[in-house]
Amino acid sequence: MTALIFQRAGWSLQITRTSKNLAVSFTTALPRRNHPRAIASETSPSLHASRGHPSRRNPSSDNPRKNFESTRVYQAQQTRAATTAAPSKSPNTQSTTITDPLRPTEEAIHTESLTAGLSDKPIILDENSRQVDWARSFHGLSTEAFSKEAAGALLAPIEPDDIEVKPDGIVYLPEIKYRRILNKAFGPGAWGLAPRGETIVTAKAVTREYALVALGRLVSVARGEQDYFSPEGIPTAVEGCKSNALMRCCKDLGVASELWDPRFIRKFIAENAKEVWVEHQMTQKRKKIWMRKDDQVKYPFKLYTQGSSAGAARQANSSKY
Repeated sequence: MTALIFQRAGWSLQITRTSKNLAVSFTTALPRRNHPRAIASETSPSLHASRGHPSRRNPSSDNPRKNFESTRVYQAQQTRAATTAAPSKSPNTQSTTITDPLRPTEEAIHTESLTAGLSDKPIILDENSRQVDWARSFHGLSTEAFSKEAAGALLAPIEPDDIEVKPDGIVYLPEIKYRRILNKAFGPGAWGLAPRGETIVTAKAVTREYALVALGRLVSVARGEQDYFSPEGIPTAVEGCKSNALMRCCKDLGVASELWDPRFIRKFIAENAKEVWVEHQMTQKRKKIWMRKDDQVKYPFKLYTQGSSAGAARQANSSKY
């Protein structure tokens, strides 16, 4: 803060300036009667030039004492000047908006739908490349049969203990066991899945086409699919889609072909599966599910036997007396 003080016999002037405000304090003695003297009401451009000038007097005032205040403080000069200098908006005035060139506009922002794919198309090789382009090629398809050892591992009967039963009664072979059969037939590293297209994500499912390649030859092409329930589950659904395509490709090699045989399915269900009533432990809702005979009901369900709830209620009431 800076302060300047000017003193004379009949008046005193103090100017105080801060970083934001400018204050002017002017003190003078009261004039004699019938000898009014006007004091400048503005601080610019010069105090001495405005004193006593006819154009600076206030003719509308009838009270001489009112023109001679003991202390006049003028503050917020910058605020007044900014308010006075602000242009008034008229109906015919056109406003110009200055946009930041580094900030994209709404038109420039393009949101792609997931149904268009995940932009993971396989690499397309040059036509003159010596490497086989498995994204388009059918190289080696049905050129010759695999060895007897490989065929024996692929066509071996499935062990009943490896087959699982879903709650809706569908029998299946876990995908890890398909991989074990392929490793036994060809050896680890001698087979693989090559994507044939881009991953497509719809509102409820993920799908993609894969090719099964074994010993440098194309064996089968199938499209896998997997449902999902929230966007966070899309990565897991993509992996499940790959396993589903592997299972479908293995059908052409005869792996677990019994699971598509209706007679085998009916015989397996009759010998190894059962249908039971279960009750949800939180909601107490009951339903029927299929399960293996050697499995147990898992949480949050429990085995429900007819009349068990009524018997438990009677036992609870009899214990009160």
